[in-house]
Amino acid sequence: MSADPRSVLERPAPAPDATVAYGPHPDQVADLRRPAGHGPPRPLVVVVHGGFWRAEYDRTHTGPLAAALAALGHPVAQLEYRRTGQPGGGWPGTLTDVLAGVAALPALAAPVLGDRLRPGPPLLVGHSAGGHLALHVAASAPATVAGVLALAPVADLAEAYRLDLDSGAVAALLGGGPTQWPERYAVADPAARLPVPVPVVVVHGTLDRQVPVALSRAYVAAARATGSEIRLIELPECEHFGLIDPAGPAWPKVVRVLRSFRIDH
Repeated sequence: MSADPRSVLERPAPAPDATVAYGPHPDQVADLRRPAGHGPPRPLVVVVHGGFWRAEYDRTHTGPLAAALAALGHPVAQLEYRRTGQPGGGWPGTLTDVLAGVAALPALAAPVLGDRLRPGPPLLVGHSAGGHLALHVAASAPATVAGVLALAPVADLAEAYRLDLDSGAVAALLGGGPTQWPERYAVADPAARLPVPVPVVVVHGTLDRQVPVALSRAYVAAARATGSEIRLIELPECEHFGLIDPAGPAWPKVVRVLRSFRIDH
């Protein structure tokens, strides 16, 4: 693994097999990757990238992760969405884009991935702010989601606002704090939307400095108390970006967790 864990953000990846649009904006798109080999059809894996919802971070930095999942036989879509700092990004566009994209992707992906694509809702793999967005979709439109693998998710927006993660990232997303916009937090904050109606696994590194592991611990404990099907896997000696690095030591654990989801449809 590189000495700089952030190097995965700049690492090149093979080009996707196709890009499909779920809306008219240039960022309402997803990159599709066909699975390698000749295995059985599998559910679509939708990768929701992080970057604290900010415009400077887009789906390209999840290219290595998506390519690695496709090499393991998974049909993959890398979802893009409007972000803060862009027209239409933030509240509510960032959230509504991801809801629309997840709902549309199985049908959009079928012509490209059809013979390797198992019908039904996708599994969501979200990292950091993308983990928040994946949990938001699960809470808001559970029929469109088979399960969520949340990697170091920002699972409690009110607490993330109080901690001032990434210098005001939550305020930029929602327009301010929970006392200013309680109705927005009531909709957008996964910690306010319990129980979780789909299976969830949260994976978090104990050395994470971008999103403290305490957020995941508190979220999972609260979700369990409501009867949610959820579990937390903590990875010692792992920081924030190692969870999306296929060349890093955490990667085999991430793959095992993804393959642990049991899809009944």
